[in-house]
Amino acid sequence: MRIVSGFSAIMLLMVSTASASTDVERRGLVFAKSHCARCHAIGRTGKSRLKKAPPFRTLHNHYPVETLAEAFAEGIYTGHSKMPAFELEPDQINDLLSYLKSLE
Repeated sequence: MRIVSGFSAIMLLMVSTASASTDVERRGLVFAKSHCARCHAIGRTGKSRLKKAPPFRTLHNHYPVETLAEAFAEGIYTGHSKMPAFELEPDQINDLLSYLKSLE
């Protein structure tokens, strides 16, 4: 039940007005800078600091970005020890996904 409720909340949050998208993307970038940039290249150029960490601008080549919402809500757990496990709140998911979509 929690997964369905969380997913519904995420889908509602993903619907935003055009005027708000700039702010949403900016918040996503701020989140990425503080939580992801240690390992991932989070901008339109540059290499990731950690070889196993794909640059954010290429994530859409590997995964439909929209499908990452559920993984972010339930927690990201990877097969390597360098990436910490984490869970995001619905507003953080919306912000980060909006930022990732802006890189496509």
